[in-house]
Amino acid sequence: MGIMQMTFRWYGNEFEKISLSKIKQIPGVTGVVGCLMDIPVGEVWPEKRISALVKQVHDAGLAIEVIESVNIHDDIKIGLPSRDRYIENYKQTIRNLAKYGIKVICYNFMPIFDWIKSDLNYVLPDGSKTLAFEKNKIPDDPKELLARYSKHTGGFTLPGWEPNRLAHLEYLFNIYKDVDENKLRQNLLYFLNAIMPTCEEYNIRMAIHPDDPPYSLFGLPRIIKNRNDLDWLCRSVDTPYNGITLCTGSIAEDPTNDVYAILEEFTHRGRIYFAHVRNICYLHPEIPGNKDFYEAPHLSSDGSLDMYRIVKALYDNGFKGYIRPDHGRMIWGEVGRPGYGLYDRALGIAYINGLWEALDKCEKGV
Repeated sequence: MGIMQMTFRWYGNEFEKISLSKIKQIPGVTGVVGCLMDIPVGEVWPEKRISALVKQVHDAGLAIEVIESVNIHDDIKIGLPSRDRYIENYKQTIRNLAKYGIKVICYNFMPIFDWIKSDLNYVLPDGSKTLAFEKNKIPDDPKELLARYSKHTGGFTLPGWEPNRLAHLEYLFNIYKDVDENKLRQNLLYFLNAIMPTCEEYNIRMAIHPDDPPYSLFGLPRIIKNRNDLDWLCRSVDTPYNGITLCTGSIAEDPTNDVYAILEEFTHRGRIYFAHVRNICYLHPEIPGNKDFYEAPHLSSDGSLDMYRIVKALYDNGFKGYIRPDHGRMIWGEVGRPGYGLYDRALGIAYINGLWEALDKCEKGV
């Protein structure tokens, strides 16, 4: 039997068209997953800003116990001498967040790009728009992809694609040129070992997000892409403060990953603190090795993933943490940040809650 807290990602009033009052009206949602998008990567999150964010959410009748994300500075990922200064800043941010009730920090350790899609407004047969990945539409030059994104964001900043940082794309690729998977793993362990005493003292759990997609693009290394990588992470820093944000969509973007077995194992091991639950639909499953997909509605029959098996894997293995429906299409004429439609995410929440309630009542013999 599991216990979950349903949440909704919220970027803050200045960067978000969806109000807290609308989120509050979604049945079953108890809190939001928050962030401070305008704090430069590597800088300390000021207490005053954190306090204001938390008060705003609490005043709306919602909880905020998860932050997504406190991004990792490139100097830490590359392993430059300056990384220690940025690690100290990160530790201070942990202390500041803990003071205001934050319990989990979602983060990733992907070089340069937090995620990659070929299309931000892929049109489905029903007229809704979603995110999609088609390998033959990924340009060889990442600057072309950046330019494409800038034209299709609807005026919203995309998480992990900060314009100020990515304006120096050639420089970033140059400083990462000697970073392979082994070096990136070493730098992740250096970072985690440095911050774990602070996490333990202030009772904040770190939850790494899998690579999106879980394989290399543009020659960049990827180290959190499958079951063995997650096992390595948990064994290398074996403390309950080092865990996982298990994103079903990201893991399943490589069809060779058994998302259900991964969920079962790492939930049972008590290392999944946050779950992003979404469906994807493989575009050409009949072609060996093809990994093209689009982000589908949550309903199992609309995609390639069995959402009942996903939720059951969490429930049966004692999941005790936070869930969010992750992404949502643009439906019913909504316009907003690509991948973050209000209405479709609300539908996803209703569906996940229904599956969870059914599992719970069957378990209790109701």
